[in-house]
Amino acid sequence: MTRVASLYLPQLAIERLRRLRRPAAPPERAWSPAPILPPVDDDPGACSVPRGGGWRPGARWARDGAAKGADIEEQIARLPEHQRPPMRVLGRRSEPADPPFRAMRPDEGGPAGAARAPVAMPLWGRPTVLIERVGQREMVTAACPVALGLGLAPGMAAAHARALVGDLDVQDADPAADCAWLDRLALHAVTHWTPTASVSGSDGIWLDMTGASHLFGGEPRFCRHVLRFLARLGFSGAIAIAGTPGAAHALARYGGAPITILPPSTEASALAGLSIAALRLQPDALAAAARFGLERVGDLYPMPRGPLARRLGLAAVERLDQALGRAAEPIVALIPFEAPEVTRRLLEPIGTAEAIAQVIADLVDDLVLVLQQRGLGVRSVVLTAVRVDGADRRIAIGASRTTRDAKHLVRMFGLKLDRIDPGLGIEAMHLTVPHSEPLGARLGDTLLPESGDAPDLAPAIDQLAGRAGEQAVFRLTLEQSDVPERAVRRAGPLAAASGWPAWKRPVRLLRRPEQLSHVVALLPDHPPRRFTWRGKPYAVTAGDGPERIHGEWWRTDRELWAVRDYFRVEVEGGQRFWVFRRGDGVVPETGDLSWYLHGFFG
Repeated sequence: MTRVASLYLPQLAIERLRRLRRPAAPPERAWSPAPILPPVDDDPGACSVPRGGGWRPGARWARDGAAKGADIEEQIARLPEHQRPPMRVLGRRSEPADPPFRAMRPDEGGPAGAARAPVAMPLWGRPTVLIERVGQREMVTAACPVALGLGLAPGMAAAHARALVGDLDVQDADPAADCAWLDRLALHAVTHWTPTASVSGSDGIWLDMTGASHLFGGEPRFCRHVLRFLARLGFSGAIAIAGTPGAAHALARYGGAPITILPPSTEASALAGLSIAALRLQPDALAAAARFGLERVGDLYPMPRGPLARRLGLAAVERLDQALGRAAEPIVALIPFEAPEVTRRLLEPIGTAEAIAQVIADLVDDLVLVLQQRGLGVRSVVLTAVRVDGADRRIAIGASRTTRDAKHLVRMFGLKLDRIDPGLGIEAMHLTVPHSEPLGARLGDTLLPESGDAPDLAPAIDQLAGRAGEQAVFRLTLEQSDVPERAVRRAGPLAAASGWPAWKRPVRLLRRPEQLSHVVALLPDHPPRRFTWRGKPYAVTAGDGPERIHGEWWRTDRELWAVRDYFRVEVEGGQRFWVFRRGDGVVPETGDLSWYLHGFFG
């Protein structure tokens, strides 16, 4: 089920201007000299603890006793008020201290006690409009809320707007900057909201929310998240989610609500009451609809398609079908990274294997130059052969490690050259890199390579994967589990595999343990003496064990008491098997004492 969101920014241009006018930093606080506080009398009166003549211990003025302290007090009293030492220097701690990070006095000059007035930046102090020259006239393209309240509107002549409002702030519109901001918003949407986003016109973007809205807790929460994000940036908007891009576009602009979520398969009833302009028709189609008295989208439903196309044009019928879901309207996704691509167009069609291989070699050389300039290496490359009859043929190769070795890429394409059917001839070939990674300079091999260097297995692995398939080449690594079938998993051919356990394990494990029949064994700790597997009886000559493995009770309740006792046994023919018994032979809850074969040694 397709779900498309349309984000509408009605005041994009004027709100972007307000954002540019917003000061980059908050205004500085007005500086004022610290107030001169009167001396604080912090003498608590009589105290049971002697203070050495009335002075607190540790005061610097109490060195020579109380007599000298009295002389110092007289000297301080004769000083001007601004030169007297603070009480903290005198050893009295009850005076409030100034904060250490108080703003310093500015150096711009002026009166000593003058304070700097804060810079006032009202949002819309004056009515503001944006104008753009259209032919020989200047037209209003955007207006602030204050100007809209005074009767100004987009599409009005600039001279008429100046005549209506005397104190009008007129600014030049910048459509290129608005489109660049929309592109940035779409890139943000691709990286944070949904993989597919596209710019829709000059006032919004489309978001393909198919299978992505649950990541935000549902469509309502996603809509609120987007609008809060825009509000933090200083922009207002509306968003609508519907089953088609046309319906979402119409409801976001003409629905009248900031958030509109349309249930599936209800586009026809939801669009019936909207203005016919919601279908994104051309001005001549809108004028023709007004002449015929067509005002709402619902007025077009009962009309035959032939007369409707003659009156409003084929584009109007196509827009109606796209909004109702009868015709597809693909969203051209915005790609945040331009994939490297090279093309060779041929003068004459080619069809031989030698000619195709030569063109591929030339394309790889061109691609390597592009990759070197951008500092990239390839992980996958797609070759597209454009045939004369229009049927394209594609083959893809993958590299286990990032590379831009031309010989290696040509060799990998040569392994799949037989999959290209030239048909009547190939007239063009393209190489595209859907998956690339940064690749810097590396040290080359010296004349005497070190003996400890490990050989590079990536080229050999790529050739094996090209012949047998990517799923056929892998490496085994361990998982944190005691159960054998869960302890091993597949990893990439160049992945670092973790070490094997110290105890012995078979070289081959069955995908699923197979049950044994006719088992003869002594309980509880002896290996089997006889068993039958796949209809063939086996006599055991030697055995070792048991190795007890308990079930992982945190995964499922069925393994709460599960126990397996594993044995390594050797039969008369020399084969060595890894078998286990379910249950410990004592507690019935641990297992039903059935035997299974799980792997092979040697």
